[in-house]
Amino acid sequence: MPKGAWVGKKDTIEGELERIVYSNEENHFTIARLKKNRDEITIVGNLYSVNVGESLQLTGEWTQHKTFGFQFKIESFLTIAPSTLNGFEKYLSSGLIKGIGPVMAKRLVAKFGLETLNVIESKIESLTQVEGIGSKRIEMISTAWKEQKEVRDVMVFLQTHGVSPAYAMKIFRKYGRRSISVVKENPYRLAMDVSGIGFKMADKIAESLGIDKNSPHRMEAGVLYCLREQMDKGHVFFPYDLLAQESEKLLEPEEGLIIQAIDKLHQDREIILEEILNNGAKLKAVYTMPAFIAETEIASDMKKLKGARMPPATASHQGVGILENLERELKIKYATAQKEVLSRAMEGEKVLVITGGPGTGKTTIIKSLCSIFSRENKKVLLAAPTGRAAKRMAEATGSEAKTIHRLLEYNFKKGGFVRGKDLPLETDVAIIDETSMIDNYLMYHLIRAIQPGTTFILIGDVDQLPSVGAGNILKDIINSGCVTTVFLNEIFRQEHHGLIVKNAHRINEGEFPIIPEKEQGKALGDFFFFKSEKAEDSLNWIIDLCKQRIPSKFPHIKREDIQVICPMHRGIIGAENLNVELQAALNPQGKEISRAGRIFRIGDRVMQIRNNYDKSVFNGDMGRVEDIDLEEQEVGIRIDHSRIVYTFDELDQLVLAYAITVHKSQGSEYPVVVIPMVMEHYILLQRNLFYTVITRAKKLVVIVGTKKAMWIAVKNDQIRQRYTGLAERLKRALNH
Repeated sequence: MPKGAWVGKKDTIEGELERIVYSNEENHFTIARLKKNRDEITIVGNLYSVNVGESLQLTGEWTQHKTFGFQFKIESFLTIAPSTLNGFEKYLSSGLIKGIGPVMAKRLVAKFGLETLNVIESKIESLTQVEGIGSKRIEMISTAWKEQKEVRDVMVFLQTHGVSPAYAMKIFRKYGRRSISVVKENPYRLAMDVSGIGFKMADKIAESLGIDKNSPHRMEAGVLYCLREQMDKGHVFFPYDLLAQESEKLLEPEEGLIIQAIDKLHQDREIILEEILNNGAKLKAVYTMPAFIAETEIASDMKKLKGARMPPATASHQGVGILENLERELKIKYATAQKEVLSRAMEGEKVLVITGGPGTGKTTIIKSLCSIFSRENKKVLLAAPTGRAAKRMAEATGSEAKTIHRLLEYNFKKGGFVRGKDLPLETDVAIIDETSMIDNYLMYHLIRAIQPGTTFILIGDVDQLPSVGAGNILKDIINSGCVTTVFLNEIFRQEHHGLIVKNAHRINEGEFPIIPEKEQGKALGDFFFFKSEKAEDSLNWIIDLCKQRIPSKFPHIKREDIQVICPMHRGIIGAENLNVELQAALNPQGKEISRAGRIFRIGDRVMQIRNNYDKSVFNGDMGRVEDIDLEEQEVGIRIDHSRIVYTFDELDQLVLAYAITVHKSQGSEYPVVVIPMVMEHYILLQRNLFYTVITRAKKLVVIVGTKKAMWIAVKNDQIRQRYTGLAERLKRALNH
């Protein structure tokens, strides 16, 4: 091992990856142990898509950490063939070659020893000498090995220019043998064509290839990157001047090149420029073409729906009688606002918006509407943005409810949503719940499939967080003042809801939640607070609560009922680190697969983090790891009642979900919610976020942190503005 004199020395070392201690899923910063001869070395740096057992050649520098001692800081790396029998076995069993799992790897190495790779390379028929290998498996291994060989040249070229092996494989699968020529010609294409490669990575490749920093390709790609980055923050458009400023900061170009790039993108119809009213002031808006089409079409289609008002379905005196009958059947008494909603629907209103917080009777309204329309022999479709929200809707009404994607019959092979203008939904009424979660893109496709004459009812809580995707649909429709909107503001049977509902409304009104004393807490049983000043202490509290304290205190609650929901992704008690710690505490052992520093074990709770239309699983869907097949390179995930199979290459779509962010929790409810509220999350301590997370719990809320952090969240009602033009477009469309 190096001594103190070696600190700062540049070096190239080789060894076998023994274990991964830590890996950041966003930037792939990794801390791992490398076995070099008989020594174990701590290595730190960016490692992409490496597996335990692989042999690595690392170039970097020796450093000394004040706590962890000597380390090797990685600057670049290559995977190389192993040189020991143990290394060969680990390498082959890592899932690298489809058809070879741990058992088969052991047999191969036992038979062929250090010649194993040479046999696979040039004498593959000899593999039949190994028990369990027949012609079918040889074909599978041969195909996988040839793919590895073909991609090797591409990977070496791309790694030379700063691309990780994981992304090199994605590039190869996109362009095949053309990969090198495509990248040399215009590396910025990667940002558009290859999932996970953004502008910044493409820019590094371009720089390595010697492409001029003022090239038109770079300018246009940079502007589009800045615009799409703003869309990722929820904006539908971005002001021209601000976009130019952001692009200047990113690209540092010669004068005038940004304006030229924006003009060229406008000429090519990649973007749309339009003067628009925003908060009463005119500004020059820049849209991507898809965002512009979605927003203008939503306004146009809303006008058609609202203009198709039909004669009243039910005479007024009959309507009163129906409501009285429903009250007797459901054993309830409608509030004034609820009666208004139901009366409007019976009077033939074609577009209705209903908004209210928890406990204000939204579910009762849905059940009542279904009953009213069924009496009139009208077909009703129920839908929500997420599977969990649709499931709750179905349970509450006793009727089928679907996700919007399934309602619109999304089909990857057919190129998107089957239902639309040419094949609209066949229904008299469409009731959509959790509308606050719907972004512009999804609303565009939904409203295109609603025929004029259909009663279109949107239900949601306008005070919750807006959609993760671009837009602010529910708020924009309400703010336009052009669509009949009913606000439900009466809380029903507060004594039955306990403190969860009461405190949600207190927070929404800017009041501090009621924190019961211990004896009161025992009586109420649904809202608890544990004081913890330090993040490390809060982490220990959360682990103890999930593992021991809550299940032992409440026998009817299981560990799987508990969901930790965090304001932030990063930090000691951010979702990322909490997942690592909770996995270690709740599911420490079992069959596992490691990919890009993520470890998945059978039994782990996982979440899909981007839409996969081919599998009909969507951003935010949660499930559990059911099985892992190392030979077939597949992982089975149980999501609701469906078993979804992922290949190892698709595991970057999944993350552990013992802890999730508030945004990812939207549309879902959990029996128990544990919430860290600490000063480390200062930047995201906001009222609508605090309100949203409280409303996710059905039976129990447990807050860990400080009252100061809660006070900051309650008082901070400054909601980040989203640039959207829908409210203004609705005013123009519906008032003319």
